[in-house]
Amino acid sequence: MKSGPIILIEDDHDDKTIFEEVLAELGIANKLIWFSKSKDAIEYLQMATEPPFLILSDVNMPVQNGLDFKKQIDNDPELRKKSIPFVFYSTSVGQQAVKEAYTEMTIQGFFQKGNDFEEIKNSIKLIIDYWTHCIHPNS
Repeated sequence: MKSGPIILIEDDHDDKTIFEEVLAELGIANKLIWFSKSKDAIEYLQMATEPPFLILSDVNMPVQNGLDFKKQIDNDPELRKKSIPFVFYSTSVGQQAVKEAYTEMTIQGFFQKGNDFEEIKNSIKLIIDYWTHCIHPNS
């Protein structure tokens, strides 16, 4: 497993709790840093000295949605240089949002949240396993 925290941008506290339970069950030792607002996540990412392992973001967020959050990262030269893997992980996955994410910004995945714990666990395991083995600028 690669080091660095997993950043979760999620406004639903219940989904955050499930995510914590999934990480614990999978034995993922990376620290989880949770933000309920993308504005707070941007501030953290701009100040962070340890590169995050992965960013998982919901699309439907209050104030600033996940798509605008990712565009803000892409438009910040310093954040863009950090090459942090970014995956959308959202309940509602509209085709327009998927198209916009892949054609207008640099994302590395778009996943729909599962309907039960096992589905969620399998998706998170797949994402974590992929980024554990993937070669990228932070490897």
